[in-house]
Amino acid sequence: MASKRTLSFTTILAALVGLCMVAGVLVWQTWRASQISDQGRVPIGGPFSLVDHTGKPVTEKSWPGKHLLVYFGYTYCPDVCPADLQNMSLALTTLEKENPKAAAEIQPLFITIDPERDTVPALKDYVSLFHPRLVGLTGTPEQIEAAKKSYRVYAVKREEEGASDYLMDHTALIYLISPKGEYEAHFTSNTPPAVMAKRLGELAG
Repeated sequence: MASKRTLSFTTILAALVGLCMVAGVLVWQTWRASQISDQGRVPIGGPFSLVDHTGKPVTEKSWPGKHLLVYFGYTYCPDVCPADLQNMSLALTTLEKENPKAAAEIQPLFITIDPERDTVPALKDYVSLFHPRLVGLTGTPEQIEAAKKSYRVYAVKREEEGASDYLMDHTALIYLISPKGEYEAHFTSNTPPAVMAKRLGELAG
């Protein structure tokens, strides 16, 4: 009986710790979003040197004249990442129908926060599930850390004792960066695709 009580307490404690971490990420993300909204021009975005899902080395200058629509996530993400990427894809598809000229000026990017598992082949398979122009980017842990720093992205590995796999707690914001490399806007998981499409058209049109 003592063993069962110990296991139960350990399980409950682990669950509470996990909930606290998730709550912390949400609070941080809300605060960051408010900072971005209130400060106008902010130091979001910057240089990166990564590899795309075809194995080609790229930097932030690889799409000259384009607005970069950037999302940080990982392919093993069970819910938030695929939902956000789907919304981003729907917004771009809507914009392509309503304002194809503006849509052509936007390059969507998915930057992994989990380079350990998100190899070039893994990213190639993953991005094929979303918008046809979505480019997946990976790199060494050092390169990913540099990209995260440029975008002020929070990401931390969450491992549970005894588990063979792990999840990542991370910022879930979609950033729009101008052709000059300056922050233009951001979108959250709650932004409807139609609203995102309208805003993208206003900024890139």
